[in-house]
Amino acid sequence: MGSGSSSGFCHSGGKQESDADSFEMDLRVRELEERSSNLESLLREAEGHVAQMKKEVEARDKKIDSLIREVHKLKSVLEITSNNATHSNHVTNAVGSGDMNGSIIPTTLAPPTAKKQGVSGESATHPSAKGAHDYKLEKHEKDFRWKQLIKDAILGNDFLQHLVTSSQVKEIVDCMYSKEVPAGSLVIREGEPGRHLYVSAEGELEVRKGDAVLGTMGPGKAFGELAILYNCTRTATVKAVTDALLWVLDRRAFQTIMMVTGIQRQEENINFLKSVPLLKNLNKELLSKMADVLEVDFYPAAEYIIRQGETGDTFFIISNGQVRVTQKVVTDDGLYAEEEIRCLGRGEYFGEQALLREERRTANVIAMDPGVECLTLNRESFNQLIGDLQELQTKDYGDEDRMRRISNLSSPSLSLDEEYKHIMLDDLDVLATLGVGGFGRVQLVQYIYDKQKTFALKILKKVHIVETQQQQHALSERAIMMSCKHPFICRMYKTFRDDKYVFMLMEACLGGEVWSILRDKGNFDDCTTRFITACVTEALEYLHKRNIIYRDLKPENLLLDSQGYVKLVDFGFAKVLLSGRKTWTFCGTPEYVAPEIILNRGHDKAVDFWAIGIMMYELLTGTPPFCAFDPMKTYKIILKGIDALGFPNYISKNAISLMRRLCRDNPAERLGYQKGGITDIKKHKWFQGFDWDGLRNRSLTPPIVPKVKDSTDFSNFDVYPIMIEDSPPDFSGWDKDFDCSTNR
Repeated sequence: MGSGSSSGFCHSGGKQESDADSFEMDLRVRELEERSSNLESLLREAEGHVAQMKKEVEARDKKIDSLIREVHKLKSVLEITSNNATHSNHVTNAVGSGDMNGSIIPTTLAPPTAKKQGVSGESATHPSAKGAHDYKLEKHEKDFRWKQLIKDAILGNDFLQHLVTSSQVKEIVDCMYSKEVPAGSLVIREGEPGRHLYVSAEGELEVRKGDAVLGTMGPGKAFGELAILYNCTRTATVKAVTDALLWVLDRRAFQTIMMVTGIQRQEENINFLKSVPLLKNLNKELLSKMADVLEVDFYPAAEYIIRQGETGDTFFIISNGQVRVTQKVVTDDGLYAEEEIRCLGRGEYFGEQALLREERRTANVIAMDPGVECLTLNRESFNQLIGDLQELQTKDYGDEDRMRRISNLSSPSLSLDEEYKHIMLDDLDVLATLGVGGFGRVQLVQYIYDKQKTFALKILKKVHIVETQQQQHALSERAIMMSCKHPFICRMYKTFRDDKYVFMLMEACLGGEVWSILRDKGNFDDCTTRFITACVTEALEYLHKRNIIYRDLKPENLLLDSQGYVKLVDFGFAKVLLSGRKTWTFCGTPEYVAPEIILNRGHDKAVDFWAIGIMMYELLTGTPPFCAFDPMKTYKIILKGIDALGFPNYISKNAISLMRRLCRDNPAERLGYQKGGITDIKKHKWFQGFDWDGLRNRSLTPPIVPKVKDSTDFSNFDVYPIMIEDSPPDFSGWDKDFDCSTNR
């Protein structure tokens, strides 16, 4: 009984303690809930203040952006207009042309509000200049000391060291000539055109920009390197402080060295490939692509290049040196030994079956003294670039027929719409200036006998074209544009000429420039960028099928028509390039040029795929990915590659993926250039769900639909004065194809 009473007492006491704890806990919970409620109230109040402040900041930012855009809009017009403006309504009295410096002279990179200007060297096929194959390189004797100084200066230059191979350096050294400069004389003058590379050998040189002294140079320095790439004005003055000795190289000599050595290397590699039975029946275009993707590997003496029994995926061609081929055999006493089968030398190959299938190597291949240099190609690269070998060996690409059709582009007898053949220059009145820039000037003109018919009239100064040796580019632009009929390429209907100017009568696209819309908006969203890129891709596909490379893709060269569809304009750098060939003329816009153009290694349509990726980046962000205030610095950034580039976090992963695949350093690795062609771009995930058929038949609603009242409405363009800038006449006759009588 006692025991039970004790137990009940304990239980009762425990219950009371539990109730007290529970009450205290409930009280504590209520206090915490009340405190939490107060904190939540304070947090909501703070969030409200933050939201209000954000709205105020956003409103202020929008106002600032709006004001900045207005300032930039005014600046971009003022920067390219002259104070000497004379107004006139008739085209024959208003043929003023902004100079074409932009076509040949790089400016230091201005903010995104200034239009990017194209640059170009002389065309190698210019009729009045010596072609690169005919140009004879003159070599100048010099002792070993000077040769070593020049070589060290070239290889010590941040830019030139990436530009040339060891064999090209030797040619450059041999072709440089000496020049003595007295103290006080100028070597180069700021603002003047340049065409020479210099290496200082003796004496002291002073470098000035304006009135500021930037520094001095002693012996062993290379300078003026931009001038050997293309026509450009000098950005600084170099003066001899003491009597000086310089070694000099002309741009024509440099370009010839780069082109001849490049062609020789490519032809040699193609011949190597043609010697392989598996590859000998491939057409030149495919062999050329393979030659481009070959890598150079060096193996020291006694190194095993491949081992018997290992699986391999690489094909080898010996470019220098020799190898021993051995096999393991079982001797009479049952032991393994290596037996030499034969030796292989320059031009011979091994491992070719690895391109077809994965299989074990049947022999050892060992480098002989003093080592061997091989050209290599792995199966993955081969399959991406070429595809199924056995199918390709029997496939007819129709190249010969296509080449015959393309060759007709150079003929002056081109098709012309009957509707416009009767229009003459005197039948046109000027309504407005649509653009002034690197190309010259574009006017909106009206046909006086039918006021609803308007055109864009592009006007170029002939004397400036001759001075900068751009005749071939102007002729190519005319021939190519007159031959193109595509919904996303601006039409050219007719051309004219007089003593001072050449004129191109073109379709008027009154929706405005993509560049100016981008400038005003800051950047485009994915949807808008995708639509613009799709239009460009369709236009480039059309050009590439006709063996035409464009070479100057950028927002400045894209116009909207009145419905909002994109048209490619300005074909000043376009070129007909036969299948399997390359071209060496440096041309394009500095921010958009591909590495192979900078490096003077020869280029083809792969540069257009690179430019699509650069354009996407600019449309999505408002600025190109590779840019600096100095073209040379821009080129150095480009050579660092797309993988060194950071992307803003608001750009989608699929867009970044496409840009990275388009902007590969190696042209053969670029999407669009491989076996699937440009269709690979269209099939990329970034375009998933895009209605390509709707784009082609123009049933899509464009993301930007401009307001265009009628055929005379130029309100979507910046305002420029209609001005007259007189030009000296040119009677050299290079422009005979521009005569309206040849527009048949």
